[in-house]
Amino acid sequence: MSLPLFALAVAAFGIGTTEFVIMGLLPDVARDLGVTIPAAGMLVTGYALGVTIGAPIVAIATANMPRRTALLSLIGLFIIGNVLCALSPNYTVLMLARVVTAFCHGAFFGIGSVVAAGLVAPNRRAQAIALMFAGLTLANVLGVPFGTALGQQLGWRSTFWAVTVIGVLAAIALALWLPKKIEMQKTSLLQEFGVLKDRQVLMVLAISALASASLFSVFTYITPILEDVTGLTPHAVTLVLLVFGLGLTVGSALGGKLADWRLLPSLIAFLVALAIILTVFTLTMRTPLPAVITIFIWGVLAFAIVPPLQMLVVERASAAPNLASTLNQGAFNLGNAGGAWFGGMAISAGFQLTTLPYVGVVVVAAALGLTLWSAAIERNNDLALTPSE
Repeated sequence: MSLPLFALAVAAFGIGTTEFVIMGLLPDVARDLGVTIPAAGMLVTGYALGVTIGAPIVAIATANMPRRTALLSLIGLFIIGNVLCALSPNYTVLMLARVVTAFCHGAFFGIGSVVAAGLVAPNRRAQAIALMFAGLTLANVLGVPFGTALGQQLGWRSTFWAVTVIGVLAAIALALWLPKKIEMQKTSLLQEFGVLKDRQVLMVLAISALASASLFSVFTYITPILEDVTGLTPHAVTLVLLVFGLGLTVGSALGGKLADWRLLPSLIAFLVALAIILTVFTLTMRTPLPAVITIFIWGVLAFAIVPPLQMLVVERASAAPNLASTLNQGAFNLGNAGGAWFGGMAISAGFQLTTLPYVGVVVVAAALGLTLWSAAIERNNDLALTPSE
């Protein structure tokens, strides 16, 4: 099953690249289209909202579509969206193209997670999900830096043409390597929405949003932290971000392996470790080498929680795993925006950059508390189902 998982990872690489590469191209886009930097920055927000709002709509629309057909259709939408980005004559068209592209994002990762988990033995499902998400982490390590460099040299449109090529390659790989028949359960619209009545499913979505917010409350401002507090040059900051990206890749693999071993205990351990490393970062951020080491470990832990959370929502929403898995992607993106807002509010309130990791600690503590509560409910439910002797 390695080739189908590889095809899913290639698609994830393209989707991750198109989501994040715009951040490095904002000045070029703003200058070319005659808009301000803040207006160009709304292209990031528009994409995130497209994922959050559009993903469940697309997931429901494709609920009873064969999984192979659904994934190929979504990657086709991704290709169209990026072609529109590359051809956009003005800001409005580019924004609409970004939203179109975002519509495929959550649904692809949601359906892809379920498909990946179904391609392997039950004791390797989280690892299969982690392998698909490895494409997303590699997008941060390789796709975004190279895409940014390409756009700066040949114009920002060239980056979207390059991502379009990646999308075409992913479509070919999916067409060649995905099984012709992938098992799926028929469902109804009422059944899909019914999963939102499950308190345990809603708790996982909330944990995902909080975990993502804990990351982006600090990571959104990592460049000024590294330049103004750590004292690194812009070039050195780029290298540190590469180190962080490598940590994400390691974390995804680690999270998959440990989640297959012990799902909830692994998630709880990662959240505790995340709170600790963010606290440590407040002490190490002033010295380059300790700061870089801390950032690498932070990257490992930040993405180690993704496969367990994705696996957990698939397990708990067995009646409608595709919608729940897709909503989890929306929760992550909502957390991205929320985390940036939390960090920005702290700075606006007069707090120093050095205190931002404490914002992350508070948010991850909330995620940990919710996880412990969820685990207690699950344990009580299991005890209630155990026949008394």
